[in-house]
Amino acid sequence: MLKKTAKEKQENTIGSLKKRIKKANVCLADQEKAKELENSQLALMNMLEDVEDARKKAEEEKEKTSAVVKSLSDGLIVLNNKERISLLNPQAERMLEIPQKELVGKNIEEIGSSARLASLARALKDWSKGMFRREVLIDKDLIIEVSTVSMVIGGAELGMMLILHDITREKTVERMKTEFVSLAAHQLRTPLSAIKWTLKMLLDGDVGDINDSQKELLEKSYQSNERMIGLINDLLDVTRIEEGRYLYQPVLSDLVSIIESVVENGKDDIKRKGLSLEFKKSNSRIPRIMMDAEKIKLVIQNLLENAVRYTPSGGKIVISVSADKGKIEFQIADNGIGIAKDQQPKIFTKFFRGSNVIKVETEGSGLGLFVSKNIIEAHGGQIWFESKEGEGSVFHFTLPVKKELEEFLKEF
Repeated sequence: MLKKTAKEKQENTIGSLKKRIKKANVCLADQEKAKELENSQLALMNMLEDVEDARKKAEEEKEKTSAVVKSLSDGLIVLNNKERISLLNPQAERMLEIPQKELVGKNIEEIGSSARLASLARALKDWSKGMFRREVLIDKDLIIEVSTVSMVIGGAELGMMLILHDITREKTVERMKTEFVSLAAHQLRTPLSAIKWTLKMLLDGDVGDINDSQKELLEKSYQSNERMIGLINDLLDVTRIEEGRYLYQPVLSDLVSIIESVVENGKDDIKRKGLSLEFKKSNSRIPRIMMDAEKIKLVIQNLLENAVRYTPSGGKIVISVSADKGKIEFQIADNGIGIAKDQQPKIFTKFFRGSNVIKVETEGSGLGLFVSKNIIEAHGGQIWFESKEGEGSVFHFTLPVKKELEEFLKEF
């Protein structure tokens, strides 16, 4: 066997080294892959732990939300975006006396088939997207206030929440108050009327002559008694309004004639206060309309009395009336003390009197404008005002002219 040459030996050595290097590289690659795999496993474990933590937190929040919904003292009904019931809380089930399983999946029309829910379904038919609030009589022992709130996330509407608040007790107390006021007012009116006619007889000398000092005292008593009778009448009007018994008997009437009679009756007070009054009549014909003349007269009287009472001596009151676009508009303007801006939203509420008004005139019930608003709205009209403190007020109201009546009147 021939001896290997030095070159061959060198080549063999190099080849052997290459194999070793290659084997070493393979081992390193395997180690790197194992390292990468280990790192990936670790990252995956961390991700799974984060997901598990997030799941636990979501479950906790879900349980908290569920506990809150179940603990609400008000009933809660959730409608999805297809207006189908998806959830009722226990309080809603107790109020409506219907288990959740019988209502979930049903829409508003379908729940109306239940006699107990018929009134609720009728009320919900009127709601538009957004906020809605309505009192609903479920039965004689349950009155609820239904409020709706839209559920919107990221501009997408998810559905609607109905909040059912039991107001039975509040309504019972309110009715008892109204009944008490009505009873007290009726009981007071009889003796006040007797006092009025007794004082009137004394003032007229029917039971003997009286001197000037006695007459002055009797006149003050008579005026105080008249104010009491006026207050009693206002209270009775309010109780009738709240009981839904404030019905009017409409007859074909002339608004201009009613205004003229009110102005004529108020002339003495206007003159005594040193005011001027102008009644601007429209050049166009003011049609007669169907209305309760006595109650409309009361509205005009209330507005005129307020203008006279709160306009300083030397001031001016302007009354005008016009007809346009199927309605008649009455307007009374004064340059009196006006109404503070922050108090204007309360002006038609019961018993409200402005702080600047009380300083000028301590007497007054704060019922006149409340009653007036209800009278005008009962006739299908509107009442509003503009005012600036220290500069005066302008009150308006409109009454509709029925088209059928206009056609009827054209024949005459």
